Amino acid sequence: MTLDSPPAPTTATTPPRPAVGERMNRGAVLWVTLAVFAQEAVWNFYDAQVPEQLRRYFTSAGVIGLIMGLDHSWGILTQPSVGFLSDKLARRRTGRWPIVLVGAALASVPFILIPWATNLPTLMVCVVGFAAIANAFKGVTETLITDYIAPSGRGKAQGFIKAGVSLTIVVSSLISLLVVDRSLRLAFAIPPLLMLTVLGLSWAFLGRRHADALLPDEETAEEVRELGSPWAVLKGALRSPSSPTPLLMVGIFCFAGMWSALRSLMTPYGTQVLGLTRGAAGGLALPGAVAFLMAVVPIAYASNRLGQLRAVRYGVVLFIAGVLVGFTVPTAPGTVAAMVLSSLGYASFAVNALAALWDLAPTRKVLGTYTALYTIASASGMALGPAILGTTVDLTGWRYMFLNAAVAAGVTFLVFTRLARRAPDRAVA
Repeated sequence: MTLDSPPAPTTATTPPRPAVGERMNRGAVLWVTLAVFAQEAVWNFYDAQVPEQLRRYFTSAGVIGLIMGLDHSWGILTQPSVGFLSDKLARRRTGRWPIVLVGAALASVPFILIPWATNLPTLMVCVVGFAAIANAFKGVTETLITDYIAPSGRGKAQGFIKAGVSLTIVVSSLISLLVVDRSLRLAFAIPPLLMLTVLGLSWAFLGRRHADALLPDEETAEEVRELGSPWAVLKGALRSPSSPTPLLMVGIFCFAGMWSALRSLMTPYGTQVLGLTRGAAGGLALPGAVAFLMAVVPIAYASNRLGQLRAVRYGVVLFIAGVLVGFTVPTAPGTVAAMVLSSLGYASFAVNALAALWDLAPTRKVLGTYTALYTIASASGMALGPAILGTTVDLTGWRYMFLNAAVAAGVTFLVFTRLARRAPDRAVA
């Protein structure tokens, strides 16, 4: 399915505009990658360290997982409306950037205050405040790539963007290893300051050139009626029984939930099973992040040949192999190996899932809203995944966390196997 509208005819008084996907490709990918890197740096540190902060008040892994999951549920409520608004702003001079910049500034305040909270109510205000604001603009930042890169290049662009995301795991792990055990307050101040700095640079070099972006044409009167609200767009995407969109959202829910659960509970697992300090346990994800970084771009190029959904299915298999290694070898080296394998499996999903959903959009005028579909599915998984895995830990003990994750991953494999048989050929092969 091609999302591009036919090019407008040129006249003697209207010189043809260069193809944005060709002329701005490298620069656009670089600066959008930095923008996504900026926000994910905060989220990765949040996922690594907030669960240990909650252990001061809760002993149940299920409760901690539930809290870590519920903060992602804000995206379900806010993303459709915010994504639809960003689609409207995309056709204006400022583009989607005001939502991203204002959201980042507001979200930084409660995040920095998390280690200053001296009681549970104050901590929950900070956690919920950050999650509500940060989830509102998270999907908008990811949609920026569609404003500057043509559909044919978005899959490869996602590879570079996800490579940038993997660097945030490296940054988060280094902050955990080098700063957390010395000054927790300083550690929580570094990621939001990094986010504000990098987002500002991205806007300065890319946002000011939004007039050159790959903008959709103005809507016709009929399109205004059909796309008049975010809920109308979502209803149109989900109402067709033969559409692969709902099943793809189920697959996104499953894989995002598994990954979020593993990331959220890794630090407590390291302290409880492996006997590591909080800082050392927070650094267990570092080798996996390096492996993700090295492999994600080759995976993006290989996915163009394999097909997006087939590549995701292979990723699920690799993820299962990783968590089984973690269960079989419950040592620090075994856990590191498990995170490397599962990170490589997740990389295949991270590169392909959102691009596959964009390909199902009826027009590029609603790509921000379709990103909201991704956010709804992934946020739902992130909301429930940690609680589900944490509950199984309460029932079986921390020693069996990886085995429980393998069972959940098997369900995910079945979903993507069926999806590969129903989705359009472009996404499969």
